[in-house]
Amino acid sequence: MRIVDLRSDTVTMPSPAMRKAMYEAELGDDVYGEDPTVNRLEELIAEVTGKEAGLFAVSGTMGNLVALLTHCGRGTEAIMGNLGHTFLYEAGGVAALGGIHTQTVPNQPNGMLDPADVEAAIRADNVHFPRTKVICLENTQNRCGGRVLSPEQMATIKDVADRHGIAVHLDGARVFNAAVALGVPLSDITDQVDTVQVCFSKGLAAPVGSAICGPAEFIEEARRSRKIVGGGMRQAGVLAAAAIVGLNEMVDRLADDHANAKALAEGIAKIDGLTTDPAVAESNIIVFDVDSDGPAQDVADAFTAQGVKVNAMGPKTIRAVTHYGIERDDITHSLGVMRDVMAAL
Repeated sequence: MRIVDLRSDTVTMPSPAMRKAMYEAELGDDVYGEDPTVNRLEELIAEVTGKEAGLFAVSGTMGNLVALLTHCGRGTEAIMGNLGHTFLYEAGGVAALGGIHTQTVPNQPNGMLDPADVEAAIRADNVHFPRTKVICLENTQNRCGGRVLSPEQMATIKDVADRHGIAVHLDGARVFNAAVALGVPLSDITDQVDTVQVCFSKGLAAPVGSAICGPAEFIEEARRSRKIVGGGMRQAGVLAAAAIVGLNEMVDRLADDHANAKALAEGIAKIDGLTTDPAVAESNIIVFDVDSDGPAQDVADAFTAQGVKVNAMGPKTIRAVTHYGIERDDITHSLGVMRDVMAAL
């Protein structure tokens, strides 16, 4: 059976160039700061994001956790969207490991947080309240269907934060997708935040890894936080080498993923029993609704049984993600499978 895996861009396999780079990587002990390939990656990602320094991490979840552990202290508070990945999908790590209280505000349909909601959520200086330390944004916004936040939108949140002396952290797991979709340098986006976490293991197709970028003093403290959560790696250059290839060779091709996602959304919109709006297909994530009485999980399972793997995101909602390894013919095939399955339900 032909398999088309649209569950996530995390299912990508490393490119031949990545495998070669991993095999040939120059190595050392990164905990001692002696892995030249990791050092090169950290310098490169800091330059790309326009920040003073970078820190390699195992995953985006670890990157966000380490960043918030460094921004906050026990009993302080982080403001984030109610649909944010850090709030929904990171196992409550900031609370479990950092004693950090989270306060959520509603994500708008376009993924944005309303600046007025954010400002209203900032705690007054009162002994009864936790101190607000950081505001978290996500770009692109996963649960809202890969929606893209512009630098101008993000600047409205930074203005609120600056007025109150609060930091802004960006979960930029797919921020390269945002930059490509907007046609702007990545630094135009990351200039609107104090710190950012970026993933190499999604659209950039590296097998493992993320990075945190920010001020040099912050990153030095984050290195300690990373050690606390078990993120100190040794000859990690075998992983960093693939991430370097991702940065150098895989960013521009994200536009292909976006075009494939748009084609997928346009096709899904024509299938009886499924609903989506192709106009909001801004990056590589498509979210669509099931119109039938049955749950979305049953429909997702039916697609998967015919070789098109997708994820149910809620009672009526399914997500599909395009990525390296998915070509236009895969989109055409997937739409045919979806039409056949929906006609038979």
